[in-house]
Formats: sequence, structure tokens, C-alpha cells
Amino acid sequence: MASLRFRNDKWQAQVRRYGHTPQTKSFQSKADAQRWSRHIEAELDRTLIPNDPRALSTITIAELLARYRDTHTRTHRGHVSEAKRIEVFLRQDWSRLPLAKASTAIFSRYRDARLKQVQPGTVIRELGLLRSVFETARREWGYTAFQNPLAGLRKPKAPEGRERRLRTGELPALMEACTKVAGSWLKHGVQLAIETGLRRGELLAIRWKDVNFSSAVLRVPFTKTDKARTIPLTDRAMAILRDRQAATPTDAEYAFPISANAFRLAWERCKRRAERAGCVGVHELRFHDLRHEAVSRFFEMGLNTAEVALISGHRDLRMLFRYTHLKPEDIVAKLRKSKTEIAA
Repeated sequence: MASLRFRNDKWQAQVRRYGHTPQTKSFQSKADAQRWSRHIEAELDRTLIPNDPRALSTITIAELLARYRDTHTRTHRGHVSEAKRIEVFLRQDWSRLPLAKASTAIFSRYRDARLKQVQPGTVIRELGLLRSVFETARREWGYTAFQNPLAGLRKPKAPEGRERRLRTGELPALMEACTKVAGSWLKHGVQLAIETGLRRGELLAIRWKDVNFSSAVLRVPFTKTDKARTIPLTDRAMAILRDRQAATPTDAEYAFPISANAFRLAWERCKRRAERAGCVGVHELRFHDLRHEAVSRFFEMGLNTAEVALISGHRDLRMLFRYTHLKPEDIVAKLRKSKTEIAA
């Protein structure tokens, strides 16, 4: 903020701003001093004046992380998981270091240590979040003298995309295990995921007002990409939704009035029951693998890439192909059928 004082027959103006060197100048008139102060403050607001490198010793990495959590994270769709990652960062010893000592070597050691504890995909997401925090500090908060220590840091090799699909006998075993859950919401959720390819969050966000039973379409307003989409429904999906509607109170807004964590825990217990009943290997099946299963089934039905993308919501075809795992034996059968038709 600006301060004025009359000293030695002149008006002295001083502008102080956290993270910047104090600016001082003397004037013959008070009006000139005020005008200069306003100009300097405006330039500081636009960060046109370079940040004082000495200020990097007065703020810690933890303070940046907390500020990012309180100002940016809360606006993100994945704010819960992002806030948890920041809490993990705040427990690290390096979070207490001043920005002046934040180096690439520190985060290189952190990366290597984390790779011994978690999967590469988790480390990639953590490094991406840290890079975003530091870039926000540089670009938006005026710490222009700060060099992002993650700018040149080598990321771990991204893991190969999963190719897990339902194996023979797994779906019947899961359906049997779902009967042990009070209510039919888990059973319907698993079935609908396979029929629509919806993510778990999209599934739990289904509102009855978004289901058009007459035209057999479902509007998905809340998506990972923040782009609403409307998807066609199979006859099987329509039947599942009708059963779900009959199982929910008439005044219910959502088709699945259950929290994401409760759904996750019920799914894990369901897999354990199926495993104990003799379905070996089902414990490694993830709920998101049902999306892989659905997308692959769409292609096996004969839908083209654009049609499948419309349903799944993929905007990047490379990502769509990662979710697509066709069974070679099915392609063999299709090739033989085509050859027979040509011969005829």
C-alpha cells in the first residue's frame, strides 16, 4: 500500500507490496506524489515491475500450496482428490523450504522416492499438480523472479493402458454377489455401466429429469471434460433404468442416491464375495474397467468410431482406442463370416 509524508519541504511517497522491493520517491506537491503512487500500484497489480528475488526467501513452498488449495483447487471438478494430494505435499520436509531453495534436485529425489511407493501414473499426476502450483505463482501471483523447478524435470514413463475386460463367469458371479447388498442400486449400477460406458461419477449423477424414456436417450450434464453430452440407450439400458426407477422413492431426484465412497466400498466388498465364491481373479477388476468393456462391446456391435465417441464422450481418438480392447477371437469369427459371404 502507499504512504505519504511531508519531509524536508517535500512530499515523500512510498509504495510497499509483499514480495516486491519498496518504491520511494519525493515530489514538490502532494498531488504529484499521489499520482505517482497510484501509477506504481497499478503496475504492481499488472506485475510489470519485476519481482524482488529477495522475496523468494520470505515465502515457503507450503504457503504457495495452501494458497493454491484455497483459491484454485476449490474450483476444480476433482477438488477432493487434488486437496488430498496437497495435504500429502504439506507433510513433506521440502514444503517448509523457502522458494529461493526450491530446486529441481529436490523434486528429482522426491520423484524417485515416490516411485518406490506408488505407481508411475500417481507420480505423474503429483508432479503435474506441483508444476501447476509453481506456474500459477509465477504467472498470476507476481513471483516472476522464481524459476519453476519442475520445468525441466523428467517425468516417469507413463504406464501402459489397462486391457482388462470381463472374463468368463465374472459378470454372473458379480451379479450374485450384488444380491447381498441391501437394495438393488449396486447391481443396477454395474449393469448400467456395461450398457452405457458411463464413469462412476457420471453414473451417480444421473437425475430422472435427464432420462427421456420416450426417445431412449440420457443427458449427461456432469462429465470429466465439463462438456455435457446426450447418449442413446440400448433396450437393456432402458430396462435397467425402469427397474431402478421402480426401486427408488417417487420424489427421488437421482437414480442412484448414494455417495461415491459408499458405492466404492460396496463394489470392493462385492468383488471379495465373488472371489470367495470361487471367481478367481475378480478382485483385480476395477469399476472403471467396465467402461473399457462397454466401449469394446460398442465396437463389436458394429458401431463406428464417431458413434462410439458420441456415447463415451471421448474427444481424443487416441484415448478412445486405449479404452478399446477387442477380442481377437471375435475378429476371427467376423473375418470368416465375411469370407463366406464373399464366396457365396
